[in-house]
Amino acid sequence: MWIKFLLAGAIIAFCVLLGYLAAEKYRERKRYFAQFEAFNEKFLGELAFTRMPLGEFLARASYTGEFAKTIEAVSRREAPKPPSFLTQDEKGELEDYFSMLGTSDTRSQMGFFTAKKAYLLEKKKTAAEEAKARGELYLKLGLLAGLAFVILII
Repeated sequence: MWIKFLLAGAIIAFCVLLGYLAAEKYRERKRYFAQFEAFNEKFLGELAFTRMPLGEFLARASYTGEFAKTIEAVSRREAPKPPSFLTQDEKGELEDYFSMLGTSDTRSQMGFFTAKKAYLLEKKKTAAEEAKARGELYLKLGLLAGLAFVILII
């Protein structure tokens, strides 16, 4: 009897873990846009006040995950490889954003990056909402799948 309960608990835990792992893409997307928005804010502050060289500014950055890879590519003066979880429109926006980074006068850059501020805030908000909704959904689906397996097997 105890073996059945132990096996049922293990099956349910495994299915819930699979649901958690399936939602990782949405959590990574949320982290990406949160860091992207924070980077934009820091860069706008940099343009407005200290105006240090772009290479030095990028070297001081400390980011994680896919956004760190994007910043590393930009600091090597390469076109950043967009992450797989971005849509085609977002990939285009990413290319436009980083192609403008450090390429013109301060006034033009301030105007461009200030305009991108609203876009990035909206993306950050929608990515957070989607990560929350999808994360909960996948956890519940994992739980239900685990319960279904337990009913079928035991």
